[in-house]
Amino acid sequence: MTTSNVVSSARSASPLGTLTVIPWSSEPTAESAGTPFLMAYSLGDGRDGPEAGQQAMRTALEAMNLSVGDRLFDLEKDSGINATLLVEGGSVALTLPFLKVQCPVPAEWQAAAQERGQVYLICSVRPWPEAVPGQPVDEAQLRAFVSDEAMLAESAHVLMPVRRLQG
Repeated sequence: MTTSNVVSSARSASPLGTLTVIPWSSEPTAESAGTPFLMAYSLGDGRDGPEAGQQAMRTALEAMNLSVGDRLFDLEKDSGINATLLVEGGSVALTLPFLKVQCPVPAEWQAAAQERGQVYLICSVRPWPEAVPGQPVDEAQLRAFVSDEAMLAESAHVLMPVRRLQG
């Protein structure tokens, strides 16, 4: 079970509505700590409704030079994409032009991120109103949403390098 984290609840001010992130990781094996995932999505409660929110999310992603559904971007290789990810002290800080969030992550997620050196970010254009910030999301709910082929086709997919504080 994991918990989604609210990024912005300024729904009256933005067509994006409440933006949320949720971390999870694949099962670790004897050879690997697993794959860390992070998904950003809207609840679909923007000022102009869910359809306008979907278009606003698509526009925001395209303004970052990300396309939806057609490829996996790798920020180690693809330039011109303004996005950063800092993993430190049991939390992750994600910065995109339209979103800045810090959220706690499970120890296994952080271990996987540090071992791999990258996190798989999914920015869903499709809203997920059932995954309310601060409420637990069980494994079946998460699996159903993130394995939906239509949702995946309507998302930007990005491998983000893990940054750490220097010191």
